[in-house]
Amino acid sequence: MTQLRRTILILLLVSFPLLIILTSIRLALTPLYVEVEYRLPGFPADTYGFSLMDRLYWSKYSVHYLLGRISHLELSAQTLLDGSSLFNPRELSHMLDVRNLTAVAMQFWYGLLILLVLASLLSIYLGKSQDLFLTFRKGAWWTIGLIILVLIFVGINFDMLFTNFHQLFFEEDSWLFLHSDNLIRLFPVRFWRDIFIFIGGTSVMICGFVLLFIHPKSTK
Repeated sequence: MTQLRRTILILLLVSFPLLIILTSIRLALTPLYVEVEYRLPGFPADTYGFSLMDRLYWSKYSVHYLLGRISHLELSAQTLLDGSSLFNPRELSHMLDVRNLTAVAMQFWYGLLILLVLASLLSIYLGKSQDLFLTFRKGAWWTIGLIILVLIFVGINFDMLFTNFHQLFFEEDSWLFLHSDNLIRLFPVRFWRDIFIFIGGTSVMICGFVLLFIHPKSTK
């Protein structure tokens, strides 16, 4: 039982940064985030004709699609007021890739949440809550360090980070589009830069909460 507890705590420590980051990603995949993002000062307008309401509607629709609430067939059938398709075949293919990646990420997130619950229950049952709290604090510090490095990279060369991310998860140039494509009109580079910053900032805030309110001495 002791070896099992140690193994679970080690797994929790190693996976803690990913758990926090995935939690922040899930918070970004909400209509509320989109609602705020498009209204930020300096957010670029669409020079090809999408209004703010158009962008809000279709971006929220896209978020629902990524979360599996809308079928790919339904997305493929969407048209704009002029009768043109919302997304062309290349854009639809990329949206499907992103949806599949999102599904894997969310399944992994649920798995990590289950690990967190099981580790917590086991530690409490064995009277080792202090070890659990120490693991949380170490994981929080690790996560903050990682996020700071990523945010520095975002500030120095976001384009390289953005490119490397897509090359890692998507095939060849399947993620490259024209500025006139609707996918870019809805989600310009500024949108993705802000998402990276939001995920990083939210992750640091969650870790700060852990460090502020979780202390080993509280178990004494």
